[in-house]
Amino acid sequence: MSAHSDSLILSGGDMKRAITRMAHEIMEKNPDPSALVIVGIITRGRTLAERISAELKKINGADVPVGSLDVTFYRDDIGEKGPNLLAEKTDIPFELPGKTVILVDDVLFTGRSIRAAIDHLIDIGRPARIQLAVLLDRGHRELPIRPDYVGKNIPTSRGQRVQVNVSETDGQDSVVLIEDGQ
Repeated sequence: MSAHSDSLILSGGDMKRAITRMAHEIMEKNPDPSALVIVGIITRGRTLAERISAELKKINGADVPVGSLDVTFYRDDIGEKGPNLLAEKTDIPFELPGKTVILVDDVLFTGRSIRAAIDHLIDIGRPARIQLAVLLDRGHRELPIRPDYVGKNIPTSRGQRVQVNVSETDGQDSVVLIEDGQ
């Protein structure tokens, strides 16, 4: 956390508790883990998806497979991003038909990334159901998208940014609210 007016929203311990709670909620809603697959939106959604899968294994011993999805070329604002976009590799190492996909992202904001992810998933194969898990819901939806599982709801202004840090890529677990102009 910087000396500016950044605010810590979730500590590493808070993140762990939120992920554990979401995993329990997923199991309550989906009692047959063999019908589940988890797909994280690249980048931090993939890390959170792996953590949810690990928690599910602790809860009921089931290995729920994890995949990752890059939505870069499915976004409706792709023309605004410029010609030199770099996408990471989508990796879905399992069949989607007949499965319940737990789609995982770090922050839900306008809903446009989620819409892009759903379009991409359906192009790969039509799952039986898609459920949405997000670590943080900050509001300001532009599309009618609502998460099934939420780590924390936090009201924000449009000018604020939310930065999710995960130890695997950022060296620590935290969620920070960054004020306008920083």
